[in-house]
Amino acid sequence: MEILASLSDAAWTALGFFWKSGWAFVLGYAVSAMIQAFVPKARLTPYLGGSGVKSIALATLFGAASSSCSFAALAAARSLLTKGAHFIAAVAFMFASTNLVIELGILILLFLGWQYLAAELVGGLMLIAISSVLIRLTCPAAWIRQARELAELQSEDGDDDFDWRRRIRTARGWNLVGQRFVADWKMVWEEILIGFTVAGFIAVLVPAAAWEYIFLVDAADALPGWLIALENALVAPFVAAATFIGSMGNIPLATVLAGNGVLFAGIMGFIYSDLMVPPLVMINAKYYGARVALYIAGIMYVSIAMTALAMHAVFGALDIMPVSNRQVAEVTRFAIDYTLGLNILFVAVAGILIWLHRRFQRSDSGDSKHAVQAGITVKRFVALLAAAVLASGALLRLVAGI
Repeated sequence: MEILASLSDAAWTALGFFWKSGWAFVLGYAVSAMIQAFVPKARLTPYLGGSGVKSIALATLFGAASSSCSFAALAAARSLLTKGAHFIAAVAFMFASTNLVIELGILILLFLGWQYLAAELVGGLMLIAISSVLIRLTCPAAWIRQARELAELQSEDGDDDFDWRRRIRTARGWNLVGQRFVADWKMVWEEILIGFTVAGFIAVLVPAAAWEYIFLVDAADALPGWLIALENALVAPFVAAATFIGSMGNIPLATVLAGNGVLFAGIMGFIYSDLMVPPLVMINAKYYGARVALYIAGIMYVSIAMTALAMHAVFGALDIMPVSNRQVAEVTRFAIDYTLGLNILFVAVAGILIWLHRRFQRSDSGDSKHAVQAGITVKRFVALLAAAVLASGALLRLVAGI
């Protein structure tokens, strides 16, 4: 009975995470779909060919306007590289498209608060600046040439050049918005489902003592604060990598860390590390070769640790350091409040976008760039297993009262 009770509590907590953030996902991916449908990439790429401030700034802006799916970010960065973007600009795009997108910002605000959102935005820009300088100082030109050549061998040309003013006035343009919205969800639903389920189970099953041990929470009296912050910033990316959760799925788990006393530096280091998970490193290895993929991961690690420490120091100096006492139960509770109204509204928005997607399918053969492979992959199997576990836990709570 105790095992069933734990299963029920964990599943209910995970469903609470979904409840709190459902409308934010729809809003974020709807905005992303409109940007993808109406912003011609081919007209932006020529401006990303340099390694200067202008190219990096444009890549950052372009990334922030993209989808927050980590896998899509890597694929889009490779596409930019093959079309002439500089390697530094492509890395800037990767960071921006996973740290500065609207849906991630809304989720951080909902789960963690405005200080974390501010640190995510400012820190995201700092990540890009630090990584750009590090790459400029350390990356051999031969590695960049080889990475570009390997990426070009695997690239697929797409129709990225069009008149957005004409497209936005057509029914097909808006049908394409629906198609992009559904395509993004097809790419991220497994990652989100697994991430939120894991977060729910970790919140319930992992004792606070485990986090206190990993992040030195109980050592505040024995060690100087700067040393604990340094340890938190250095360890957090490895904890993020060990969860195998990228992109949006790690925000609920960051909430768990915040509720267990992990320092601001550790939580921000964890959030910044969504591109450090092994599956994403392996994809970069496929795109650019193992050497460049490990180099990118190393640059990301150093940049993440430096940025997390900088945000910790700045927020401490400004006396706006958030207190890590927001409990998971507070975030995941079901209630008749603004969340209910927003979820109802955006379910309707999602319904309209799905209808537009179906119109696109009837009028067009579809966009090959967003095709989804058929069959059951390991990740899909795990996602379906997570769905079954959540459904079982919810039934135990609602039907059996456990």
